[in-house]
Amino acid sequence: SPHPHKTMTATTTATHQRHEDGEGSVQVHQDNKLNIEEGALVIAVYGKGGIGKSTTSSNLSAAFSHLGKRVLQIGCDPKHDSTFTLTKRMVPTVIDTLEEVDFHSEELEASDFVYTGYNGVMCVESGGPPAGTGCGGYVTGQTVKLLKEHHLLEDTDVVIFDVLGDVVCGGFAAPLQHAHYCLIVTANDFDSIFAMNRIVQAIKAKAKNYRVRLGGVVANRSQDTDQIDRFNARAGLRTLAHFKAVDAIRRSRLKKCTIFEMESSPDVLQVQQEYLNLARCLLESVQPLEAKPLKDREIFDLLGYD
Repeated sequence: SPHPHKTMTATTTATHQRHEDGEGSVQVHQDNKLNIEEGALVIAVYGKGGIGKSTTSSNLSAAFSHLGKRVLQIGCDPKHDSTFTLTKRMVPTVIDTLEEVDFHSEELEASDFVYTGYNGVMCVESGGPPAGTGCGGYVTGQTVKLLKEHHLLEDTDVVIFDVLGDVVCGGFAAPLQHAHYCLIVTANDFDSIFAMNRIVQAIKAKAKNYRVRLGGVVANRSQDTDQIDRFNARAGLRTLAHFKAVDAIRRSRLKKCTIFEMESSPDVLQVQQEYLNLARCLLESVQPLEAKPLKDREIFDLLGYD
């Protein structure tokens, strides 16, 4: 099928009878009425904190838009910096906007929390509760609920969740309850790959009860990929895109723009093409992976040099 995500069926949501997603855990489960429409390809981007998830998400959103797709990017981090290269500013968050109307969502217009960015990409920052006071899963649920109430998901082709770094709570995994595919952003080093393995564990748990599957790995800020390749071969993963430590990518963040707005050069054109290739792959040919996470000691013994 040219759109494999459209053939994937959503599984049932939480009931008292169903098995929990993780051993000994308390999970945040979505309301069954909050499923995102089947027509949209929904991607969740995960990875170690600071690995470049927002850069990857924003440039991937831009690439989808260049392919003629209607794109919505949802930043799921309290620091709400996922979309600033698309919008050229730090936009107000959903939670801050809801607080202003005492959480009476019916008083809001779509323009109060959705901002149009580069090439028509719709941008939303969910925000989050103050540190130590709440759950990111609740915030994700409120954001999706608000988007559905305003019918903003009905005419969207691609939805990208850009998720905060490597934490372990159930709320961290809440976007996986909506996604078709998870992309894991990693560098060619032990810490990034260790975090990737934890994310594989989370996806394996969520896949028991939700449609989400592993799409693949994005190698970022890495000249070589030997350690990533070694882990992928053992765990059953694949690399879908490779972005080296190109200075134009770093400078694009400082200029508050996407790589597609940078002055043309061989490096910039190569990165642009890699993002376009990744977007096409996700639309047309990506296949779900059944990866097997490694034990911590296995990763320690696997990676490194002889």
